[in-house]
Amino acid sequence: MKSDRRCGSIMALKIALKERKDKTESLVHHFDRGTPYYADAYQEVLQKNKILCSMAPQNSDPCENAGAERINGILKQEFMIYTFEQSLEIIKVLVTQSIEVYNEIRPHLSNYLLTPNQMPQQNKIKFKTYKKQ
Repeated sequence: MKSDRRCGSIMALKIALKERKDKTESLVHHFDRGTPYYADAYQEVLQKNKILCSMAPQNSDPCENAGAERINGILKQEFMIYTFEQSLEIIKVLVTQSIEVYNEIRPHLSNYLLTPNQMPQQNKIKFKTYKKQ
C-alpha cells in the first residue's frame, strides 16, 4: 500500500508541474517528513525539475504545521483563492485581503463571535489553548 501512496504522490507532483503557469520561477517543496516524499523516485522528480527540497525538522511537533494547514484550507475553501486565474501580484493582493477579512472583519464562533484581532483586546473571555503550559 505504501508504494501506491508514493505513486499517487509522484503523479500529483507531475500533474502540478505540468499545469504550472510560470515555469521560470524557482520552487521550494516543503513537506512534513511523510514517507511518500522520501521515496527515491519522488526525490528524483524534484531534482529533475530543480525543485529545492525543504523538510520539517526531525524532532518537530506534528502540530506545528497545523497553523499553516488551517490558513491554506481557509484560503482554498472559504476564500477560494485557487479559482482566480490571475497574476502572482494579484494573487498576493487577494491573499493579503483574505487574511485581513479573516483577522479583522469575520467573526469566529470559536472566539465567541469576536474576530481574532478583537479576542486579545478583551479581558472577559479566557483564551482557549491547545498547547501544554
